[in-house]
Amino acid sequence: MTRPPFEVADIVRQHGDRFLEKHRAWVTRQHRRILRAIAQCRTAALGGHRDRCDQCAQPALSYNSCRDRHCPKCLTAARNVWVAARERELLPVGYVHLVFTVPEPLARLALANKRVVYDLLFRAAAATLLQVAANPKRLGAAIGGLMVLHSWGQRLQHHPHVHCVVPAGGLSRDGTQWIHARPTFFLPVKVLRQVFRGKLVAGLREAFQQGRLHFPGSLQPLATEAAFRAWLRSLFRQAWVVYAKPPFGSPAHVLHYLARYTHRVAISNHRLVAVTDDTVSFRWKDYRHGSQMRTLTLDVDEFLRRFLLHVLPKRFVRIRYFGLLAPRCRTHDLATCRTVLAVAPPPPVTALPVGSTRTRSWPCPRCGAPMRIVERLTARQLFLEALLANIVYDTS
Repeated sequence: MTRPPFEVADIVRQHGDRFLEKHRAWVTRQHRRILRAIAQCRTAALGGHRDRCDQCAQPALSYNSCRDRHCPKCLTAARNVWVAARERELLPVGYVHLVFTVPEPLARLALANKRVVYDLLFRAAAATLLQVAANPKRLGAAIGGLMVLHSWGQRLQHHPHVHCVVPAGGLSRDGTQWIHARPTFFLPVKVLRQVFRGKLVAGLREAFQQGRLHFPGSLQPLATEAAFRAWLRSLFRQAWVVYAKPPFGSPAHVLHYLARYTHRVAISNHRLVAVTDDTVSFRWKDYRHGSQMRTLTLDVDEFLRRFLLHVLPKRFVRIRYFGLLAPRCRTHDLATCRTVLAVAPPPPVTALPVGSTRTRSWPCPRCGAPMRIVERLTARQLFLEALLANIVYDTS
């Protein structure tokens, strides 16, 4: 993929300091750290390494990545490692993709209580799928899957929702057979919507009683118990959206599809169209009008504000597993699934020799052979090297 003409890092470097100074009343230390990391990503400020081609000895100098999960440039390597690990967990059955989202009033509460409400969103979605699938009138099986939190819409507005990828079937109650879902139908969306709404509202009521919700600014009127209960009742009159996408064609397609959803940030560099002294323009997909591609232009401050809306709480896990794929029972349950499906287990992972390390490599720009790291450099070493090069150049 070619390098995009504009990057979020360029916007942060050009406008970040002014933005932070202007909005210091609400910008947090975490916001500052993330913007600084994005600005310094793959620059000499983070150090780097010298590389050399194994075949033609082509040299290269590479700068280190910031590895922040909000950085548009730092997710590719982590995504590839994660997808490779998930490949061992795929079953030879169809897979379905479901999306659970919340009404706009609840999204406003979530923005002020990210850790609590996002966690409830995960729990309610997982509990809903497990309960409805276990019903003998529906599927009558124990299922499992993974969930990924996205907090954004196409225009960078705050729009929290959870993507769930689930095998189209599950284990029978006694664990002796695999129950396949119908080819074009997994679970009734209307029932999922009602159960999900009930579970999430119940979770919000409990969180309020435990004093875990905060009501800053315009949310202050909801701080009393009577007002909050009335607000919860109003949520039943809102549109709760749960929808299922068409089943995947094959397990291999699942991996390709997952890579688009798991390690992702609010906006990629490739969506940026233009950056000026005052505005940022980017492409977005208009799902309401046939998924047409459109361009939106925002003031720089508004663009950075929307970008920071999607900063996750520290150490918040945004990829989770439930049911058969839950970490505590994944090994046993996947083995049972393979047994009843008559599928051979995946080959064991080859362990590295004791004391050895896996060396990263990438293709040489000249001949395509592997490039290897031959020397690691600190930011200070790079600075002194650049300074020395300038002195030599000026005196020559």
